[in-house]
Amino acid sequence: MSWKILKRSVGLFCVAITYFLSTNTSAKAAQTVVLRYGPLEESISVAELQSIAETGEVPDKYKIYIDRLPPEKRQEFLEVLRKKIPVNFVTLSRLLYTPVGSTILQDFSKLTLRKDNAGMQALRAGLVSGSKTSKGLSIISFIEAYPSERIQIDVQQAFNVFNKLNLAYRQTQQFMQAIAPQLSSQRPQLNLPFDASQAGSAKVQFLNLPKLKDEKRQRLVPVDIYWSTAATRTKPVIILTHGFSSDRTDMRYIAEHLASHGYVVAAVEHTGSNQTYEVSLTKRGIIPFIQPQEFLDRPKDVSFVLDKLAQLNKTAKNPLQGKIATDNVTVIGHSFGGGTALSLAGSELQVDFLKEYCRHLPATTNSAEGLQCFAQSLPENRYQLRDSRIKQAIALNPTTSLMFGKTGLEKVQIPTLILASSADKTTPALTEQVIGFNKIPSPKWLIGIVAATHSSIKDPISTAQREEKKQPSGVGDVEVVGKQATDIRKYMKAITLAFTSQTTSEASKYKIFLTPEYAQYLSTKSFPIRLVTEISPDIMKLVNQAVEKY
Repeated sequence: MSWKILKRSVGLFCVAITYFLSTNTSAKAAQTVVLRYGPLEESISVAELQSIAETGEVPDKYKIYIDRLPPEKRQEFLEVLRKKIPVNFVTLSRLLYTPVGSTILQDFSKLTLRKDNAGMQALRAGLVSGSKTSKGLSIISFIEAYPSERIQIDVQQAFNVFNKLNLAYRQTQQFMQAIAPQLSSQRPQLNLPFDASQAGSAKVQFLNLPKLKDEKRQRLVPVDIYWSTAATRTKPVIILTHGFSSDRTDMRYIAEHLASHGYVVAAVEHTGSNQTYEVSLTKRGIIPFIQPQEFLDRPKDVSFVLDKLAQLNKTAKNPLQGKIATDNVTVIGHSFGGGTALSLAGSELQVDFLKEYCRHLPATTNSAEGLQCFAQSLPENRYQLRDSRIKQAIALNPTTSLMFGKTGLEKVQIPTLILASSADKTTPALTEQVIGFNKIPSPKWLIGIVAATHSSIKDPISTAQREEKKQPSGVGDVEVVGKQATDIRKYMKAITLAFTSQTTSEASKYKIFLTPEYAQYLSTKSFPIRLVTEISPDIMKLVNQAVEKY
């Protein structure tokens, strides 16, 4: 039995855990790992694995195998054993009890050989319990928590699954590495007319409408409205749409920034997919999931709010009277809200593609793909949800890979800006943003922020409140937020202001902020930023290769 096989098998679990977790301890714990390859079988104790990880020394009886490996492969094996992944075990537990999680576990249960046929349940228990350690989930903590004295792995099955794992995330890193050298490493010298990341001089006002209701759909649509004394109909209305299991405060700093510059901003709450919705299901013992109708209701929420804003614009003595241009709207969405923004921009929801693709979810399924698959039970094959009042769209870390099928994004009819984060495990940049960006007609912009995560663009107060609500014994998800993401939010203020201004008389003076040079100018050592308006043929070759494999 080759030590190389052991290395690959161990690596299988680590890579899988890393990929799927962007997101009842057993009385018996595994003490021995048994690897089977056809008729061959080899055993190694957990204690021996632990010793190898800590010391780097391989017991004499295994040196016959390790000596066959080149030095770089030996080091790779040690790195796999030592790798620890910070995971919130509550989030992990929820994921593994969803339909998508069950599909993932079914694939992985083929790797373990259990006489009681309880491989899927054992994997779930091992993953969740193994993630409770103070330093995070590792291959050894998983094995130690696996509910059996021995864990048997079918190596031939492992090879099949291993070849499908983590492709999106690994290819995303290739993309980010490819676009990074396109500009000089030196900071460009720019003659900026002003600092677009700085707040305007006008005082921001706030109006909370928590009980706004669409009577036709019998649906609450709470809204927070931000504006200032500088508000005028010459500037577009801005609509903010949040992600799944989130709320309307997630982009509050963007709302306040734009309002200070004279824009009216409405932050919409989608009550069928917000944080309150998730919490209510969890309290009732129901695994959080999204209703298929939500893919239609979210764009309708935005259209309903625009109708209400048009009424406010005509309401006598209302502070917003005459200041709201609901015929000139920019929509800004994050994550699932980014998908909502693209639907409103003209992308076609292609349910027939979802029905075909989601019938047999592959092991590469990430949480973004799993969420999109919930739309497959909608009754019609195609949906066009565009609102013609929306003239521009900004989609931050959006979901696009499945819900718009192969051609839905080609129907976008307005200028669009897409943001992708290289360390985003929730909506991996390559599959969820980069491939989709290539399908969107121009004018368009793609921003890549190296080392940013899925939540890096969120409001620091919002993310801080969520951190406080986490289980104290759980290991937090690895998200770059709060003070760590200050530089990222500074760029977000500038780029959203510059983009929204493009439908105003001030468009020309903001053009400089929509350039690759400004993106590099605001880059830092921690967060290199790149902006492109098209993907070069060389990079598209990498993308196409990834699509073929995916």
